[in-house]
Amino acid sequence: MAARQGSRTGVEVPPSFVMAALREFLQFLRLNRNVSPHTLAAYDSDVSQFLGFAAAQRGCSVKALAPDEFDLDTVRGFMEQLHKRGLSRSSVARKLSVLRTFTRFLRREGHIEHDPAALAVAPKREQKIPAHLSVDEMAQLLDMPDVTGPLGRRDRAILELFYASGLRLSELVGLDVEDVNLSARMVRVMGKGAKERLVPFNGTTATALRAWLRDRSQMLGSSPKPQAARSRGQDDPLFLNARGGRLTGRSVARFVSRYVSMCSTRFGISPHALRHSFATHLLERGADLRAIQELLGHVQLSTTQRYTHVNVAQLLDVYRRTHPRARREPGQ
Repeated sequence: MAARQGSRTGVEVPPSFVMAALREFLQFLRLNRNVSPHTLAAYDSDVSQFLGFAAAQRGCSVKALAPDEFDLDTVRGFMEQLHKRGLSRSSVARKLSVLRTFTRFLRREGHIEHDPAALAVAPKREQKIPAHLSVDEMAQLLDMPDVTGPLGRRDRAILELFYASGLRLSELVGLDVEDVNLSARMVRVMGKGAKERLVPFNGTTATALRAWLRDRSQMLGSSPKPQAARSRGQDDPLFLNARGGRLTGRSVARFVSRYVSMCSTRFGISPHALRHSFATHLLERGADLRAIQELLGHVQLSTTQRYTHVNVAQLLDVYRRTHPRARREPGQ
């Protein structure tokens, strides 16, 4: 394959340099950062989107891009395009963060001399209060499943575990039977970045899980299938669908929305909102922010701190509703 003088430093650059660098970058993330397949696909998509924009700006193909053709103006132009397309500030900031990781990798590997994304300023993110249910609303939701049938008892156990432990949806559907210790009331969770943590749950959750495990055994039959599956190195999912396979996150999201619609007119209440409810209710009752961080599996405390905005909003609402002079206009 012929090389070209694509670099301003005069170094010959293979036309496929950018694609090879992207493959190296994704391999680095997979082996050294231990990111999930979902995160890896998101990084691939975001970087590829930027490379497509940079190539269009220069009127060439992505394969023909040279390493030092990534400059600050290109990065800023890319962010401007994202803004014009209507992406939220948080989405633009996330893509810039991915791009910074990519350009740092290029510089560390010696492909570029200067990091163009390091000087780009990320848009200030909106401070949104996470969607969550009140304690009374959560109690109503837990009572929605029809526990006269096995699938209803399964759904009740799922809702109880969501609220008791604040698990992510992917963490919950990824649980195996051996991850749950009913006597100790603890669940072993494999979180983001393959980081394991132990999370406690309460007595009502333990009761709901015991009821479901009896149903689960009947669904699988009387044969020692779980033990045999483990001996073959296969998984043994805690939550099953009606056909005996592992329950998917999409199925859980669907029935959570259905139960919410049965007891509330609220919108935007997803399985993740149950995780928000867990954290918010702990914080309201004086739990330490560091403890909540550990329970949720957050790497950075700043991620957990967004729940403090919920308390501030509630305090302002109470103040405005109850203080004698809170609603008075100046001068009155």
